[in-house]
Amino acid sequence: MMGKFEVTKRKNGEFQFNLKAGNGQVILTSEGYVAKDSCLKGIESVRKNSQIDTRYEIKTSKDNRSYFNLKASNGQVVGTSEMYNSEAAMKNGIESVKKNAPEATLVDLTII
Repeated sequence: MMGKFEVTKRKNGEFQFNLKAGNGQVILTSEGYVAKDSCLKGIESVRKNSQIDTRYEIKTSKDNRSYFNLKASNGQVVGTSEMYNSEAAMKNGIESVKKNAPEATLVDLTII
């Protein structure tokens, strides 16, 4: 199964997207966007930047779990991963984003 970008609306009215792997697991989540158009541009940025290794910023949370941010060319974070219990699992998450993002289908759940 192919990955997909799901666009949803938060309770505060902002739009966000999740990139899900073929198995349905969320592998990347965006910030909130006021405009849907900005959210869709964020998805295009993920598609483009997901293939560039230097766009991945590896981080460690306060409770010592690993996660990563995917950044655009201007340094802005366009997506954040879930928390991983090991660095190896986090690296698999990056590989999953690289594999799924370019061809992921777009599902707009805000129009249902």
